[in-house]
Amino acid sequence: MIYPILLVIITGIAEFGGDYLIWLWLREGTPLYLGIFGGIELALYGMIATFHSFSSFGRIYAAYGGVFIILSVLWGWGIDKKTPDLYGWVGASICLAEVSAMLWETWG
Repeated sequence: MIYPILLVIITGIAEFGGDYLIWLWLREGTPLYLGIFGGIELALYGMIATFHSFSSFGRIYAAYGGVFIILSVLWGWGIDKKTPDLYGWVGASICLAEVSAMLWETWG
């Protein structure tokens, strides 16, 4: 039960970290090596998805889509210092329920 949850979180961190490093490089003018590290991290993100035990690729990304939204709210709050409003928390909660239902397949 813990393995699929951790794997989805690691998947999200790999994607967000890679995207953020490329954002910093292209939008904020940080050094090129951050963009290269971001590209490597995004490649790892693509490989991490193969470790999920879902029955199909589409199911992995359907579950991960909910996690992506939750992590987006948390990233904005923690990194960008943008406190989520009520609608952000409600939406993230709905996504958490969706992800839990999708992950149920791997627990059962």
